[in-house]
Amino acid sequence: MRPFKLKNNFIHKLQKKKYYLIIIILLNISTNNLNANNYLYEKDHLILDLKNNIYWLRCSVGQIWNNGSCSGKAVKLNMKQVQQAKKIAKKDLGGNWRLPTRKELESIVCKKCNIPKINDIYFPNTPYEPFWTGDKNGWSKRFYWSVNFFTGHTFGRFTPEIPNFVRFVKEK
Repeated sequence: MRPFKLKNNFIHKLQKKKYYLIIIILLNISTNNLNANNYLYEKDHLILDLKNNIYWLRCSVGQIWNNGSCSGKAVKLNMKQVQQAKKIAKKDLGGNWRLPTRKELESIVCKKCNIPKINDIYFPNTPYEPFWTGDKNGWSKRFYWSVNFFTGHTFGRFTPEIPNFVRFVKEK
């Protein structure tokens, strides 16, 4: 009787492991789908972010929306140039465009994506380098936060004079 009980216990443990594996796989699938459900295509060049209640420009500053993708070369801007670019965006696109907050920009990082660490279906041809946020580093007000789409990490080490890439947002 004893060996049967061990065997039965072993089978029970195996079934338990399979059950947990299935749960982990389902959680992983549902997490990825939830992320995709946060975005709606508004117009070709715009994405509506339902989680943050903002519109994203799909292309980085310097690129244009062309035939379903971002073409041209994204440009790096310092904070003074960002202010000028916001005025141009307001004139050409309408609305009050701004830099995303740290939280907003971090929300579009795709940790499971290859480099760049962003969903290229929504944001094609994104450079895999740092992008500005509008948030200053609370520990050192001279520095701004940026999100690096090569690593998906956030850094608070750039002064306003340093050029970084830019993606604008506006309120819904």
